Amino acid sequence: RMSAELLASRPPESDSTLVLTLSNPGARNALHPDMYAAGVEALATAERDPGIRAVVLTGADRFFCAGGNLNRLLDNRSKDPSCQADSIDQLGAWVTAIRESTKPVIAAVEGAAAGAGFSLALACDLIVAAHDAKFVMSYARVGLTPDGGGSWFLARALPRAIAAEILFEGKPVAAERLHALGVVNRLAVPGAALNDALAWADALAGISPNALTRIKSLLDVATTQPLEPHLGTERDHFVASLHHADGLEGITAFLEKRQPRYKR
Repeated sequence: RMSAELLASRPPESDSTLVLTLSNPGARNALHPDMYAAGVEALATAERDPGIRAVVLTGADRFFCAGGNLNRLLDNRSKDPSCQADSIDQLGAWVTAIRESTKPVIAAVEGAAAGAGFSLALACDLIVAAHDAKFVMSYARVGLTPDGGGSWFLARALPRAIAAEILFEGKPVAAERLHALGVVNRLAVPGAALNDALAWADALAGISPNALTRIKSLLDVATTQPLEPHLGTERDHFVASLHHADGLEGITAFLEKRQPRYKR
């Protein structure tokens, strides 16, 4: 069979964006540990390249990701449990790399995002989904429990009762419902999710990279940090941003009524 891989590309019309494409032909882009290591490496490369301003994660052939391969999981039952544990740890390392990336990461979802595919989409900062796309955490339906941070992200993004419903039932949830609930940012015409995500990435490329990195950091600690220490964290980021080259360029451009040009 053709191999499961993560393809990395820089579209010529959107050269400041790194596009990562989940590709597993014939298996609806089901995940494989090879993809996890490639994902961690791709994000490390993006971190080192100031020319990359955003990352878009998508799936090949107008389908995001079917999640884990059940045949492979069944096969893993005959191996030592550490084998499956290692695989999940590798997935976790990729999810962590997405969260810790200093660049905005946008998921572009067509078709469906299932299981760990849904977890990967949730790990991204922003989600653009075709309005007919489906999201499903089907673990419980096959006697399993979430991985890749699925339960963590849903518990933070939604009221507990809704997160429980999605995880208990394991039924597909329409992109339109998740959009209404605030989990999906934007709905796209079917087939246009990637183009819409690339256009959004281009728009974000015009925002101060320093500011975006610091805002991501603030969002990460905001859910666990009490207000008083958070005010101090905000103060420190603000002062550092004001004295950063981006702060000078941003304020000057605004006062001169022109578009800012942030250095790469």
